[in-house]
Amino acid sequence: MTTRTRDERFMRHALDEARTAAHKGEVPVGAIVVVDDEVVGVGHNRPVTSSDPTAHAEVEALRAAASHVGNYRLTSAELFVTVEPCLMCVGAAVHARVKRLVFGAREPKAGAARSTMRAFEHPALNHRVDVVEGVLEEDARALMQVFFRTRRGESDDAGDSPRGISPSRNSS
Repeated sequence: MTTRTRDERFMRHALDEARTAAHKGEVPVGAIVVVDDEVVGVGHNRPVTSSDPTAHAEVEALRAAASHVGNYRLTSAELFVTVEPCLMCVGAAVHARVKRLVFGAREPKAGAARSTMRAFEHPALNHRVDVVEGVLEEDARALMQVFFRTRRGESDDAGDSPRGISPSRNSS
């Protein structure tokens, strides 16, 4: 199995988490943490439903993974997330010592890995994270677009509907 095929397999799992967030009325971002090809943590956005501004998908997945492995240091972990992480989530990944971040779509307003800054490359940081972007990018972007169009009550000429964010939708 190629690295790209492997990354896509795990990103599909993160997309499922994002659909769960959308189904709950949260911004559809999903994340998983993988160690030695095993999913050890999953998360999806839930700051609204939990009344917790830090309940981003990445933080939720990192918390679950740290609990699962019994250590807050996740030095061999890979974090897969559907949308480029914000600065808070970049910081969480650095503190967890994540080895690799794989994300789908860029986030032009708050993305801190590539879009608004390259925070993982800050010279003061004592840990480096390898970053891969664009894995199932179109699927991740479409999920966000459908969610926000639906939220704004706009129709979509492409035929997307609220059903497009159903947790059971296949993202192949």
